[in-house]
Amino acid sequence: MNTPSSHDTEVLIIGAGPTGLVLGLWLTRLGVRVRIVDKTSEPGTTSRALAVQARTLELYDQIGLAKAVVERGRKAVAANLWVSGKREGHVVFGDMGQGLSPFPYAIIFPQDEHERLLIERLKECGVEVERETELVKFEDSAGRVLAHLKRPDGTIEACESAYIAGCDGARSYVREALQIGFPGGAYTHLFYIADVQASGPTMNGELHLALDTSDFLFAFPLKGEGRARLVGTVGEQAEHQHDDLSCDDVSKRVIERMRIEVERVNWFSTYRVYHRVADHFSKGRAFLLGDSAHIHSPVGGQGMNTGIGDAVNLAWKLAAVLQGHADASILDSYEPERIAFARRLVATTDRAFTGVTSGSALARLVRLHLAPIVIPPLFKLPQLRRLMFLTISQIRVNYRESKLSEGRAGEVHGGDRLPWVKIDGVDADNFKPLTSMDWQVHVYGNETPDFRSSCNSRNLPLHVFPWRPEMGAVGLRRNAAYLVRPDGYVAIADPEASATAMTSYLDAHKIIPREQQVRPLD
Repeated sequence: MNTPSSHDTEVLIIGAGPTGLVLGLWLTRLGVRVRIVDKTSEPGTTSRALAVQARTLELYDQIGLAKAVVERGRKAVAANLWVSGKREGHVVFGDMGQGLSPFPYAIIFPQDEHERLLIERLKECGVEVERETELVKFEDSAGRVLAHLKRPDGTIEACESAYIAGCDGARSYVREALQIGFPGGAYTHLFYIADVQASGPTMNGELHLALDTSDFLFAFPLKGEGRARLVGTVGEQAEHQHDDLSCDDVSKRVIERMRIEVERVNWFSTYRVYHRVADHFSKGRAFLLGDSAHIHSPVGGQGMNTGIGDAVNLAWKLAAVLQGHADASILDSYEPERIAFARRLVATTDRAFTGVTSGSALARLVRLHLAPIVIPPLFKLPQLRRLMFLTISQIRVNYRESKLSEGRAGEVHGGDRLPWVKIDGVDADNFKPLTSMDWQVHVYGNETPDFRSSCNSRNLPLHVFPWRPEMGAVGLRRNAAYLVRPDGYVAIADPEASATAMTSYLDAHKIIPREQQVRPLD
């Protein structure tokens, strides 16, 4: 039986993991009507994703969410490298990101707790996740998407929307319905993850990575005394019975060598690790995000953050098109901007993960003999520590090759994330204006009357920051103009601060800022 929809929606989101929830939250904050459906009966109570990186916190700060994540999570303050039961390296994260981000750290915040926070914020915005509701079919025709949803009582509801977003995981129905390939493969080993209450000298609030002949172990500190998340490999003999495995069945060799005393196992799960990237991230009025589009190893804590990056990239573009603030062609930039990063990430994490888990003689040599010699002194180099933060935090992700990116001013290219700069005053920085989630222009130094007049004529918010040496240090050019997208990436970096260049760009993409008036000088 088909039931007509009682909902008026513009974007139908399939899947209520972090990616779908963030997409819904950003769209809702931008004034877009959304529905989020998920076939599960309740949010997950176990999770593999743990790290919230600096770039994600910056994006969360735009919608007032970062503070809650930092308060509920635990800062990753240091990491330790163990090889064959001996601690061979220790690196303190504290100063790695200083001067690069308002959040110069990563936060350990389990995905299940993360999802509950996002659901809370959506409820405050009037959006409820519709549970036990499954997408069974959809059609993209006549400028709309007609979806058929199976409700909890078994009835089929017809739901019309302008767009559909597949955030439904590695086995995405949306991706399969679009007949989009998902090439890649699986790693040989079976892995386990356990949430434990434990004691011992390594339960000190720091990260621990232990390498051994045939095993490895990650130990992540969680908020709360003695609470940790353990991730490791299941032995070959136990793999054949992985459906019935418990924590008692996995090798205790590495755990015992690290002197971890497991007092209680709160939950335990096994899983396979895959590396795949979809051939396309969009088709017509349908989009793929998060694990529906790309899955990879957990090295570096990148997976969930990459899905959240997908969500923010797509959200402001959908809102702009739906509300008449940009030409529909702007949506064509979603796939090339995000798929390029996903492909690089999968290739990078694949190499790193293979090195950690491979049983080959060469890999064991590197892991057990060369790593203890090379890695500790390298981590003491300020340049390497800075590079490590830039890479893992995702603040180096850029869209320089995008059709939305133009120019270069100083060291900043169109497509780069806007560099962060602290401004005189309490809690003042150049990221504060980004909370408007709107197009805006930044000038570091002085603007001309003609340039200001041009911004006024287009209702384009202009923020002028008095020049400071720190601005040059992060790559900004004095008196240049930077047109900044709603997601904090630079669209145009213009060293001449030309009013013509700005207006030509806006006209080419039919961009109309959401702001009704230019903000006063900062």
